[in-house]
Amino acid sequence: MAWFKREDHEIVPTPDHEVRTEGLWFKCDGCNKILWKADLEANMMVCTNCGKHFKIDARSRIENLLDPGYQLVDLDLVSTDPLDFTDLKPYKGRLKQAQQKSGLNDAIVNAIGTMNGRPIVLSVMEYGFIGGSMGAVVGETIARAVDRSLATRAPLVIISSSGGARMMEGIASLMQLAKISAGLAKMDDAKIPYISLMTDPTTGGVTASFAMLGDLNIAEPGALIGFAGPRVIEQTIRQKLPEGFQRSEFLLEHGFLDAVVARKDLKAYLTEAFAWMSGAKAEAPAA
Repeated sequence: MAWFKREDHEIVPTPDHEVRTEGLWFKCDGCNKILWKADLEANMMVCTNCGKHFKIDARSRIENLLDPGYQLVDLDLVSTDPLDFTDLKPYKGRLKQAQQKSGLNDAIVNAIGTMNGRPIVLSVMEYGFIGGSMGAVVGETIARAVDRSLATRAPLVIISSSGGARMMEGIASLMQLAKISAGLAKMDDAKIPYISLMTDPTTGGVTASFAMLGDLNIAEPGALIGFAGPRVIEQTIRQKLPEGFQRSEFLLEHGFLDAVVARKDLKAYLTEAFAWMSGAKAEAPAA
């Protein structure tokens, strides 16, 4: 069969010999380099040229951090629409669309398992679900992760990726800040370690509550972290902000973070940190 045929005076490939390249390449918006997507995925969605950390979904983060055999829990909670809220579209429609797209009931996934052999409770926000916004289900799911840590004395890691509180749920969303913070205070009293990892972006009510309450507050490179966004701040104070303002490196330099940790180093960093917090010798990483 010929590889090409004439069609309306144009030469086009025949269906049997079409070359499909869509989705195989990825342009890094940090260095503008064109990357082979398979190489990018093998490097945990971190640019092999400039080190830019791209967003990854909650399940991938869990897979990267926990040993095989972990368990996903608390997946049955589903958001309601207490205010019958509508802006450009009904909130019920936004929820349904996000659920179909992500395969999740809401913007959070809890997991229990081990990290290099150490029992861990992990709660990971999903930015792909309405911008990782925190409503009643997200708050309750994180609260359940806190309760598991209290019950088992296993350390807790919360990975934030969120635009803040979910306005469609009004005060039901805002009250989650206090509920989670109260649970974390109990963990502090019980001397159970909690590490907060902030990824790009972590803003609004999430930053104003549990994301900044860790025994260690750490972030991925280049993450935007703050309460209001830089554009809102500039419009309010009518001044130009410093270069890199609210990025994780800027916050580390000014004392708002304890460390900036690359994604490939995160599992080893957390394992060592929890071993230090518990006063035990760090376990050797799994082969």
